[in-house]
Amino acid sequence: MSLDIAKALYRKLATQGVTFSAEGFRTLKATYYRLALDLIEAYDHDAVMNGLSLDRHAEERAVELFAANLLEAGNAFLDNPGERPFIPSWNRVRAAIPDLATRMYAAVEADNDRSQTP
Repeated sequence: MSLDIAKALYRKLATQGVTFSAEGFRTLKATYYRLALDLIEAYDHDAVMNGLSLDRHAEERAVELFAANLLEAGNAFLDNPGERPFIPSWNRVRAAIPDLATRMYAAVEADNDRSQTP
């Protein structure tokens, strides 16, 4: 999921005029990784002082995964910068299916009616 989020963020930033490069994505990954590890250490110290525990190994694995996904999403963006966003806006959905809200409401009501029948 973090891969999709990073791709969406890069595409949104690009529409705002931000330019990207392979070096920029590597710098972003390295900066995120260092800051995240520093924060894990600080949170671990806070936890110890408050008599709590923190699974540093699990936290660091999550940071490593997210850092790798930042770079992978960046490479995917650079490989295909014109790719359409994977989620259409609600305006686009309403234009394609004007009665969507009514249809969804009816579907939920029908589902609720079925779940209340013995």
